[in-house]
Amino acid sequence: MQPRLLIAGTNSGVGKTTITLGLMAAFQRQGLTVQGFKCGPDYIDPSYHTALTKRISRNLDSWMLSRPLVSDIFLEGSRGADLSLIEGVMGLYDGKSTLSDEGSSADISILLKTPVVLVVNISSMARSAAAIVKGYQALNQEVTITAVILNQAGSARHADMCKEAIEQECGIPVAGYLKKGDVPAIPERHLGLIPALERGEHDQLFTRLADVISAQVDLSLLKQQAEAAPLLERQTDFFQQAMPQPRVKIAVAYDSAFNFYYEENFTLLRQAGAELVFFSPLKLESLPENCDGLYLGGGFPEEFAKELAGHTGLKQAIREAVSSGMPTLAECGGYMYLGESLTTTAGETFPMVGLIPMEVRMQARLAALGYREATLLEDCFLLKRGEHIRGHEFHYSTAAFSGPQKAAYETNGLRGSKQEGYQMKQLVAGYTHLHFASAPQLAPNWVEACAVYQKRRQKAGEEMGS
Repeated sequence: MQPRLLIAGTNSGVGKTTITLGLMAAFQRQGLTVQGFKCGPDYIDPSYHTALTKRISRNLDSWMLSRPLVSDIFLEGSRGADLSLIEGVMGLYDGKSTLSDEGSSADISILLKTPVVLVVNISSMARSAAAIVKGYQALNQEVTITAVILNQAGSARHADMCKEAIEQECGIPVAGYLKKGDVPAIPERHLGLIPALERGEHDQLFTRLADVISAQVDLSLLKQQAEAAPLLERQTDFFQQAMPQPRVKIAVAYDSAFNFYYEENFTLLRQAGAELVFFSPLKLESLPENCDGLYLGGGFPEEFAKELAGHTGLKQAIREAVSSGMPTLAECGGYMYLGESLTTTAGETFPMVGLIPMEVRMQARLAALGYREATLLEDCFLLKRGEHIRGHEFHYSTAAFSGPQKAAYETNGLRGSKQEGYQMKQLVAGYTHLHFASAPQLAPNWVEACAVYQKRRQKAGEEMGS
């Protein structure tokens, strides 16, 4: 069996994350091993899933990746789990386009043949709740909504009124409800998330969610529906390939400041012959020794700007490594880190690595959000000019260039095209988070470039020693 449910919402902010985490905590309390997944490119909610379940949550994205690979990512991630819970993104039918379900939670539910539990905010309504559910049932009848969970009920009686209407008119059960104030709001999901999770600051929230969900949601009903999901078969050899002996070492920044990565990116690099050496820019004063490449992912460098600025030895080591030709990819937070300075929302400015002639400033509003198709503007160690890769942007900062900007990509999104990022020598950097599986040649290209750099590095070392 591959028991699974997709927790979807009528819209963003309806309570999907709260209810997903509550279900995870409640089922774990019953002794089940629970695996989390997230529809779409989000990194934040999977961090909560991972902290709660102690299993790495995986992204399922039917726009960035092929449908067979999405299915296999689910199968790989759910190995050894008693129950998989997939958290939706935005509203059930919201995805890449307003004219199709591509990239939506609905699309994932169809692809993975997964029952959907619809979360509905019933504040200030009664019978109308049935009309909402009925509309979601009707829009795409390939989507199987098997249960509803009500949120923001004014009272238990209010929840019962909505339950009666939905069950009569829609023919599916209401599995439970949350009242207003039943659980505390999930803390700010942008600033300082990872360190807070690492310190266990949200454990009390998880316990409270488990208490309320266990008392007010029919877990046995949901488990029964999850177990009715049909078996899925492997469709690719992505996770079946034997890992070769590593040829090169790639240093990967991974700590509270830099932690936004897709697991599949790591898999592809390893399959191409890379050993990944994880290091903490918050703790080290230099790069790991004998590395041939550098990967600086996204995260929250603005939360640790003072600490990062103080590690002058590491900044110098990165400048020297990139200047010497070490093939380096920096995404979003890593891109910000490589600039000249970073100004926080409090107005404090800190010196960063200084490789890219730009000044980064945080702002209170979201600066960019959405899917991106990136087209390379010039040949580089990752891809050739004109080749495409898919990814997404999500950031609160803006970058002002103090010198010439040699953009890395032209990105195309919902609001049109723009030139983005920065390229020099063996450095590719930008705000776009890239999913390597959308351009499978990227990882082998990068490893090959690292092998060339390795030979040059070793030769230089031999000449210095002679």
